[in-house]
Amino acid sequence: MTSTTQARRMSRTPVQTGAALVGAVFLLVGILGFIPGVTTPYDTLQFAAHHSEAKLLGLFQVSVLHNIVHLLFGVAGFAMARAAASARTFLIGGGVVYLVLWLYGLLVDHDSAANFVPVNSADNWLHLALGVAMIALGVLLGRRSRASARS
Repeated sequence: MTSTTQARRMSRTPVQTGAALVGAVFLLVGILGFIPGVTTPYDTLQFAAHHSEAKLLGLFQVSVLHNIVHLLFGVAGFAMARAAASARTFLIGGGVVYLVLWLYGLLVDHDSAANFVPVNSADNWLHLALGVAMIALGVLLGRRSRASARS
């Protein structure tokens, strides 16, 4: 490992690390959504809409679009983890997006054309947990990062 890499890793704030870890999880989930056996029944995977009956880990309804969004969210997490302010924005902003998605999942009829994401009850609860956790990470780790910068 070069001294530049070590210095960069040493200067990374907690909020940057948090954003990178969340980004890594989203990348992993996006990749897993395309793997038969992890996503079942894989042959029912649709591009979008509630007609996709494929489920990640047999629980979370996914589509090609859903998986692509996870991949893009993961890339955004890594890109925004380069600076503390953007990492905080990713975590808090992403958390808000997931809370809106949770509300969408509660309000939309899961069998209607409006369910283009698609989501099911398991997704709804996961989106709530993700939203709350991401906002909490952004707020708490962001405070620690600002406090460290003042020291």
